[in-house]
Amino acid sequence: MGHRGSSKTGGTGTLWWLVLPALAFFTFFGIVPLVGVFALSFTDWDGIGPVEFAGLSSWTAVLRDPELPNALLVTFLIMALSWLFQTPISLLIGVFTAGYQRYRAFLAVLYFIPLLLSSAAIAIVYKALLDPNFGIGASLGLGILDQDWLGRRWLALGVVIFVVSWQFVPFHSLIYQGGVRQIPASMYEAAQLDGAGRVKQFFHITVPQLKYTIITSSTLMVVGSLTFFDLIFVLTQGGPGNATRALALDMYLRGFRASLMGQASAIAVILVLVGLALALLLRRLGGKDANSSQLEGA
Repeated sequence: MGHRGSSKTGGTGTLWWLVLPALAFFTFFGIVPLVGVFALSFTDWDGIGPVEFAGLSSWTAVLRDPELPNALLVTFLIMALSWLFQTPISLLIGVFTAGYQRYRAFLAVLYFIPLLLSSAAIAIVYKALLDPNFGIGASLGLGILDQDWLGRRWLALGVVIFVVSWQFVPFHSLIYQGGVRQIPASMYEAAQLDGAGRVKQFFHITVPQLKYTIITSSTLMVVGSLTFFDLIFVLTQGGPGNATRALALDMYLRGFRASLMGQASAIAVILVLVGLALALLLRRLGGKDANSSQLEGA
């Protein structure tokens, strides 16, 4: 009995040593910068001079700024609409590419290409394509495309959502592809014997079995949408007006354009809190068994 207990303790100690490198990495590159940003939010640092404590002045300026509600609204619009756009498309492409036919593997590689490109490069290409004077609409004489896409409020917001979705649909399709391949084929064979067609199999087997995969993908979409900056900055620079000035872009413009690092740090803390709250909310939607296998009844 004593020998068994000591080996058990030794195994636990080994596991702790394995965790320490990851814990140290997370502490130095996650916790420490977060604490530093939180501390800077109570200063009026301009990014160059000495850091001086300023109390709640930066927080007061940010929370009383009439542009903050607009930035929050734009952020949540991009988050919600890109989720509504990406989720069904990613799910369908993931289910389609989960087959083992060779042509599906080839198409899966093609679908994955947008994710390999730089967000800034993608924004430059789309900005050129949508140019009202020299873009694809003017070149081909297509009236429906010959519009001022980036000069009108809702059109510009729609373009941002479309480009974001176009870039990240391949990543989430890959997640769904892996999830579908974990579903036992016997479930589909039993459904076929019962006379269920492909549509019924999709809604009664595939979607329920992908419950936790959908929650994982949605969490990555929602939290990731809070950090969209480079694509929006290159594509619209927050315009027209403040139509696409999301919270992350607002943070950059305050910190590096207006030299208000205290206010920028306060917005960074708000982003972290919003992201944490949304991640916890989505985790609760998964229920108590969110970490268990998705193969219910397998």
